[in-house]
Amino acid sequence: MFASLARFTSGRSRLVLYLSGVLFLVAGALGGGVISKLSSGGFVDSSTESAKTAKIMDERFHAGAPNLTLLITDKRGVDAPEVAKAGQDITARLSKEPHVEQAVSYWSLGKAESLRGKDGDSALVMARILGDEDEVQDRFDKFADRYEGKVDGVEVEIGGTVLANKEIFDITEKDLVKIEMITFPILLVVMLFVFRSLVAATVPLMVGGLTIVSVLLTMRILTLFTDVSVMATNVATGLGLGLAIDYSLILIKRYREELGRGVDTDGAISIALRTAGRTVVFSAVTVALAMGALLVFPFYFLRSFAYAGIPTALLAALVSVTFLPALLKALGPRIDKGRILGKKKPTAPRPEEGFWHRTAITVMRFPVPIAAVVIGLLLFLGAPFLDLKMSLADERVLPTSTQSRQVGETLRKDFNAQETQALNVVLNETPGKGERGNVAGYAEQLSKLDNVARVDTEIGTFAGGQRVAPPTPAADRFGVTDSTYLSVVPKSQSLSEKGRQLVQDIRAVDAPYDVQVGGPAAELHDAIESMNDKLPLGLGVIAISSFIVLFLFTGSIVLPLKALVLNCLSLSATLGVLVWGFQNGHLEGIVGDFAVTGTITWTVPILLFCVAFGLSMDYEVFLLSRIKEEHDLTKDNTQAVARGLEHTGSTVTAAAVLIAIVFLGFIMSSISYMKAIGVGLSLAVLMDATLVRGALVPAFMRLAGRANWWAPGPLRALHAKIGLREGDAQPLPSPVKPDDSGAPERDLEPANRD
Repeated sequence: MFASLARFTSGRSRLVLYLSGVLFLVAGALGGGVISKLSSGGFVDSSTESAKTAKIMDERFHAGAPNLTLLITDKRGVDAPEVAKAGQDITARLSKEPHVEQAVSYWSLGKAESLRGKDGDSALVMARILGDEDEVQDRFDKFADRYEGKVDGVEVEIGGTVLANKEIFDITEKDLVKIEMITFPILLVVMLFVFRSLVAATVPLMVGGLTIVSVLLTMRILTLFTDVSVMATNVATGLGLGLAIDYSLILIKRYREELGRGVDTDGAISIALRTAGRTVVFSAVTVALAMGALLVFPFYFLRSFAYAGIPTALLAALVSVTFLPALLKALGPRIDKGRILGKKKPTAPRPEEGFWHRTAITVMRFPVPIAAVVIGLLLFLGAPFLDLKMSLADERVLPTSTQSRQVGETLRKDFNAQETQALNVVLNETPGKGERGNVAGYAEQLSKLDNVARVDTEIGTFAGGQRVAPPTPAADRFGVTDSTYLSVVPKSQSLSEKGRQLVQDIRAVDAPYDVQVGGPAAELHDAIESMNDKLPLGLGVIAISSFIVLFLFTGSIVLPLKALVLNCLSLSATLGVLVWGFQNGHLEGIVGDFAVTGTITWTVPILLFCVAFGLSMDYEVFLLSRIKEEHDLTKDNTQAVARGLEHTGSTVTAAAVLIAIVFLGFIMSSISYMKAIGVGLSLAVLMDATLVRGALVPAFMRLAGRANWWAPGPLRALHAKIGLREGDAQPLPSPVKPDDSGAPERDLEPANRD
């Protein structure tokens, strides 16, 4: 298949390039506007109790957790007649906006103390806009400007999740452009040092550009059938650019290596596709399978990364084995135009003289102490992961310059209770109004729980185990004919471990009727529980698929198991650094300002694990395929490891550095969890390409010896039939021996140099 592909791309290179140009223009035109079609939510599992409660609150009570907050401020004080009238008028006007329900305020609730700021010159108006994330956003945009700035003589600032989601959406769009504009020039400079030729260095960027616009078009098509998170664009474009550069590097390395052996352009393209091209395709499949594990989670935020990541990996490989060979054919010897860092064309060292060969031999001479030191370091870095605490994303993931962040900070500093974070406790199938006397006893029990400030009901307000206030006129919102709900206001931050514990405490209290608990803390608790329930399946998908691919390449069951263990070890170190840096705040100021909340956004660890694991297995395929090739030739385990590492070590390291640069660009994002993803992915690929591939792999393979290649008899027979190899059945062309005619030598791949 790859030989036929080589003949097609070489023989019809102009056609392939023309079609690629058309694809670039069409994909750019149609996919360029994909962000406007993406969504900002996706953090809720619709099968959980909190999600079902939210649906009941919407449909039955036209209420729920407020998603819109107005902070009204006036130096005259919120009880001044003019300010009170303005507050009442704004509340009444907001309640009449289309699709706005449950608009209440300090003034409409009889001067509720918890809705007034500590200094007395600010108060809150809270409301809920009905609909899903996209509908809420559209409805908010239609009236938001009427409630901003100076309104009815008082100062009004908008806050709440609806504004936070809008600001996240807008910032993501701007960040994507900013990151690409800064990352591309840096990549070009680094690739000049890797390829030592201006033309060769620009080729991977061309492959990356075509891959990115193809990914955006694919995501645009996906939005016609399902919700896709706006956050998927950053990771998809970063992953697409990184993989495209990696695959280009591997193919160009093999192509230039064959040119250096004296093979002509067509022959070099054929060999590159039949060897490195085959590895690229199966490496892309490995990445796609790892990303596919995200599909098992019932959150479209996480699934979006699978929707985007799977085609990204496959498109990067497709572009690399079609467009790139056609471009190499068109360039021919001009691939080395614009040579820098010396005019002489370098010669490759003997495999036994290369840096990575010497490194592997040194490690295999002292495998136990070197492995012990590296494993100890990884365990030390991973130790903070044991203290991982997760939370939902809120306005604190945004920079301090954003309005929703500023309003949120004011609420935390100046207001006593978490009014916007109240839990909703729905009592189903209750008697009619006036016959629900046992609700009072239940409310009293809830009000005595730790971390409960008060419980609002249709029959009054409860605190400390007793009723402290009669019902207000607004209390009618709590009840309908056969159902009622209680609003449980916590004392401390809902999106925290204390908030999760409160949810469990409420659900453990004996209730007089069927009870369902919802609200922000319940959503956090249920989201983490739902993720934990699906985590074994997701990890199983990754482990089994990776094991199968590596077995097909190596014919061994030992090497795939080794890869799984070492990858988990390095990834635990990465996650430990994230906990230390972002949860505990030690990287604050180093990677930019962000709010230290004592938690990490709950989607980051699982997303990071899947993407980084896929990239890790990507490099594992590159390395083991070449080690296997050498072992088949020599039957010498030590020499096969050293030669395999020499052939791939510099390539994998260069690829890791380049893709790390891509992901480090995420640090420029203004959203804190995108910074965490950028730091985590960069660190993961660099540790994998150095500590794991350079030290642990050769140490393990030296200690395992012949056992590296062991598999039960039936599996050995299976591998003999369907196993994957870097070469194929066709013989590779013999190199052309250099003559004394004075013709210039073929250039050699710079990745073979120390």
